[in-house]
Amino acid sequence: MSWLGIGRENGLRQAEPSVSRACGEMLGNYVNTSPSHYALRETRRYFTETRFVVGLAAVALLLAVSGPFGTHTSMSFAPRLAYWAFTAPLTFALGGYVSAYMSERFRNATPVWLAPLTAAVGTAVSVTLLVVLLNWLAFGLAPTDPAYITGLAFSVFVTAAIIALALHYTSNHASADTADDSATAPPALLQRLELAKRGALVSLAVQDHYVEVITTKGASLLLMRLSDAIKETGRNTGMQVHRSHWVAFAQISNVTREGDKARIALKDGRDIPASRSYIPALKQAGLLPQ
Repeated sequence: MSWLGIGRENGLRQAEPSVSRACGEMLGNYVNTSPSHYALRETRRYFTETRFVVGLAAVALLLAVSGPFGTHTSMSFAPRLAYWAFTAPLTFALGGYVSAYMSERFRNATPVWLAPLTAAVGTAVSVTLLVVLLNWLAFGLAPTDPAYITGLAFSVFVTAAIIALALHYTSNHASADTADDSATAPPALLQRLELAKRGALVSLAVQDHYVEVITTKGASLLLMRLSDAIKETGRNTGMQVHRSHWVAFAQISNVTREGDKARIALKDGRDIPASRSYIPALKQAGLLPQ
């Protein structure tokens, strides 16, 4: 209830040029993924950031100490702490998902206030219903008492709506800042290459103890681990699809399933294998259907 208080693989094949060109033209929209994929990524991002997790824990502790919304008089500290420790992450996860989904769903809608309005209302409604359900299950407070349900719904609705609006605008500014940084700062990995090879990243591949870095201007071998090379490719520029391969989103022209694996066709005509363990990540990125 934070909303209430808050080595190149053998057998690489050539992709058909006509298919590659057609899919490449669609990739810009395809890789951006659907609003649901975007919302899942944003929600996961919150819970994988140490600062956020620490902050959420601090909020849960603060709510347990202060005991808002009648929890101070209805339960002792230990049960109250358990209640907020469970409710705070759950309501934030739901609220964060709905807010991100609505913001992305109506991002380019007219009028411009439609996105923040739907984010605020959708979040407030979903979080309010969740809180009512949690209180019903935990304390037997059925939503039949007009005084109880009106007071609780009003408090939760207003608080969740305000936080959703704040998330909407801070997320948009953060995305804009990231886009600006990405546009002006090339991936750090390129600084390891000779000047003539510093083109747009296409793919990375393990070659014995080296990493083969392929750009639009050629290939180079670097003595480093693949995991370290991936860290220097920049944020959201591509993804690892195999224990030996990484590909840049902008260079993908098509992705096809092959049983429990997949094959990625690149714009330069090469095919990169995607192993079974990376299929969920490809689906989450919108490169394969769910």
